[in-house]
Amino acid sequence: MNTPGFIVNKAAGLCLLLALSILPACRQTTDPVGGVSTPVKGNKPQVALVMKSLANEFFKTMADGAEKHHQQHAAEYDLISNGIENEQDVNKQVDLVEQMIGRHVNVIVIAPANSKALAPVCKKAQDAGIVVINIDNKLDAATLKDQKAIIPFVGPDNREGARLAGDYLAKQLLSGEEVAIIDGLPGAFNAEQRHLGFQDAMVGAGAKIVASQAADWDTGKANSVAAALLPQHPQLKAILCANDNMALGVVAALSGANMKQVKVVGFDNIAAVQQMIKAGQILCTIDQHGDQIAVNGIQYGLDILAGHTPPKDKQTPVDLINAEILKATTPR
Repeated sequence: MNTPGFIVNKAAGLCLLLALSILPACRQTTDPVGGVSTPVKGNKPQVALVMKSLANEFFKTMADGAEKHHQQHAAEYDLISNGIENEQDVNKQVDLVEQMIGRHVNVIVIAPANSKALAPVCKKAQDAGIVVINIDNKLDAATLKDQKAIIPFVGPDNREGARLAGDYLAKQLLSGEEVAIIDGLPGAFNAEQRHLGFQDAMVGAGAKIVASQAADWDTGKANSVAAALLPQHPQLKAILCANDNMALGVVAALSGANMKQVKVVGFDNIAAVQQMIKAGQILCTIDQHGDQIAVNGIQYGLDILAGHTPPKDKQTPVDLINAEILKATTPR
């Protein structure tokens, strides 16, 4: 070891080494049971929120909800909020988790961009003694099993939510009528579940699913997909979109093709879509209470950290939003 020049005797060097050795313990320790990192008495736990794209209104709402909760509970924990610019930038999100491991945070609450790719680094965080909570997009069960990781998921039943929207649409369809599905990012658990929920409802109604194509949660890509789809299926009666951002792109494509009679279903209940539902441009959406999703994850992570609850999945509500509901809940 290179001894700093200002240390002039062995006693002083020993004092410096002792001081350096105890510095990490000033912030956290490791619980010998389960390896859970717990803050030293008198220090607040650090919670890291790792989001997807904050350019998406839904995730901005989620982050704002977390910030508001932190302001109300600032004496209880510190919050570090991170996000990626592009929902497909999986490597950047992995890097963010690595950074949080390096900072020795106590809790990581993550909305993974990819259900499989983020599992290994989340397991790495657990092995470092960090409580990891999965929100929004569920980590792949088989990948977690391969990693020998148990990471609790706090969030909605995406299949049930999509089925609710599909069932509402089904009431306005005749058996045999044509519909299409615009899917989210391939390989994302929530995208797969929403597709299944839409499919459940359409099969149950006797509707004919004539097309299903991914648009990666993106407004522009959904617009292009829909624009190419419409000339191929002039008898199309409805398009079910796995998120509201894509629904916005589909509405624009329908307008450009003069096919405004085609019904559109969304998922997320963002403000822009609420206005379109009121205007009759979108039939319905699903509220998974985005402002509370991160909050639920934070609260659950802190409970686990404090030893108040064992780590297990926790389901949160989903609700149908249509014009009637918006009219009833809008202040006069």
